[in-house]
Amino acid sequence: MAALMDLSGLHWGWMALGVALAIAEIVAPGYFLIWLAAAALVTGLVAVAMPVGLESEIILFVVLCALALAAGRRWVLRHPVASADPMLNDRGGQIIGQSVVVTHVIDGGSGRVRHGDTEWLARGPDAQPGTRMRVTGADGTVLLVEHLH
Repeated sequence: MAALMDLSGLHWGWMALGVALAIAEIVAPGYFLIWLAAAALVTGLVAVAMPVGLESEIILFVVLCALALAAGRRWVLRHPVASADPMLNDRGGQIIGQSVVVTHVIDGGSGRVRHGDTEWLARGPDAQPGTRMRVTGADGTVLLVEHLH
């Protein structure tokens, strides 16, 4: 029973947790687990330098997690990742400036248009089916259209 209560060498557990969290961040990146990994590794280093009780190590880990997450959030907000294609997930934004064909009459400001093989809800001036219009913007899944000039 005394062997089970001997927690000397627990610093290796903190180090292993830190490495496991770092690997998890690599496998499923999200800028979150790396900060917890850093907190676990620092807790392990502190446990090596000045052995204290398990309760103190847990408190230290929790405090370091909070500090690391706050610092990480601040860093990520100050260093945003620029996308190579900012319109990648904005299908409506991708077709701004292109022409569409009215498929269901635009009456009272709303109707339907076709671009390629996709039909969209549309808002714009009244138009009859078959009329070619230009996309001027997008509001969610609704295209904003105007008559071609």
